[in-house]
Amino acid sequence: MNWEQLLSLKRFGDTQKRKRIQQDETRLGFEVDFDRIIFSTPFRSLQDKTQVIPLSKTDFVHTRLTHSLEVSVVGRTLGRRVGKELLERHPDLKKLGYTFNDFGAIVAAASIMHDIGNPPFGHSGEKAIGEYFKTGNGQHYKNLLTDKQYQDLVDFEGNANGFKIVTENRTGTPGGLRLSYATLGAFIKYPKESLPKKPSNDISDKKYGVFQSEKEAFIDVVSDLGMLKKDRDEIAYYRHPLAYLVEAADDICYTIIDFEDGINLGLIDESYALEYMSKLVANINREKYYSLQYKKDRTAYLRAIAINTLVGEAVSIFLENESAILNGKFNKSLLDKCAFEAQIRDIINISVDKIYKSKEVVEKEVSGYKIIADLLHVFVTALNNKYEQQQSNYDNLILNLLPEEYQTPKENLYDRLMQVCSYIASMSDSYAIQVYKKISGSII
Repeated sequence: MNWEQLLSLKRFGDTQKRKRIQQDETRLGFEVDFDRIIFSTPFRSLQDKTQVIPLSKTDFVHTRLTHSLEVSVVGRTLGRRVGKELLERHPDLKKLGYTFNDFGAIVAAASIMHDIGNPPFGHSGEKAIGEYFKTGNGQHYKNLLTDKQYQDLVDFEGNANGFKIVTENRTGTPGGLRLSYATLGAFIKYPKESLPKKPSNDISDKKYGVFQSEKEAFIDVVSDLGMLKKDRDEIAYYRHPLAYLVEAADDICYTIIDFEDGINLGLIDESYALEYMSKLVANINREKYYSLQYKKDRTAYLRAIAINTLVGEAVSIFLENESAILNGKFNKSLLDKCAFEAQIRDIINISVDKIYKSKEVVEKEVSGYKIIADLLHVFVTALNNKYEQQQSNYDNLILNLLPEEYQTPKENLYDRLMQVCSYIASMSDSYAIQVYKKISGSII
């Protein structure tokens, strides 16, 4: 892979190449990507989607929105620091007009939307959609779909849904948000389709990143960027290099900030903060730490220096392995290669035990499973009945609950099922509960 191609400013529908040197320096194409995402409806719904604690009533626990904003800030720093060195290594990029801010803008834009496809109720939302088709009422569709189409449903993936959201053609808006291909490439952490599943040590094989419905758009993007194909006969590619920085920004934020949330909520004792954070950095000013009166200020101080340390680690590892990354030979996340991998793992294990498995989280995730399964069943049934012109009065009422753009059933069964899944995934936690109450007769 080569950087000039990887930094493509092309957008869906372009017939001529966009040259960096011709860009308006007051509003670069990559910055336009960030703006379009910020103003999009799917991004706004993240303000009420679970990050750690579902439906938390406190005012300081992170939602998907605040998490995404923080990831974009860290991602921008990672991109700028890496970009500054890459421009020295590849002076031709300077001649083409690229600056280190371009790298920062691409990573920030990809980072701000990294969770845009996630369903309500956290990762349990993905599992709930999959379970509906695997063991629930939706399992009878298996014999009516191809293996890959069915796998998309039983292994519903927020990353693939995110690519669907930002690229899906809609009447009057071909190409979705029409983001630059460089930003789309950096966004795709798992550049492959759902099947075949092959056990691998390569981090990019951990999940998948494209549904069958967006395969054509995906191939267009990865081909334009010159991303390397893994296998001639499969839709699977090696990552865009900047995807490693997006992943690192996310890993840094959820590792440190979820831990911080757990401490502020009282789920993790504050003594763990100093004990485990001090293992990440050697220069904690304990006098300053103990001079801070409030727990939130003390944990914020530790969080800031821990993030700064891990940012430096990620930049160094990326630059040390640039050649391997460009050649598809780097198969770990950046933080898996850092000097603090064991310490990070300790913090994550504590968060899993004390936060993710806490009674409050588990109880609300259980409710989320029931809510999502029932919503899927009602909307899928109504949409299929309408397509077959066998809808009941109740089906008509249910369809009126759908936004206008979802009320017309797709011709293909797979597309109809994905139509409903994507709608359910777009819901915020509170709205999913609100709609569930309506269909279950809890409120009128």
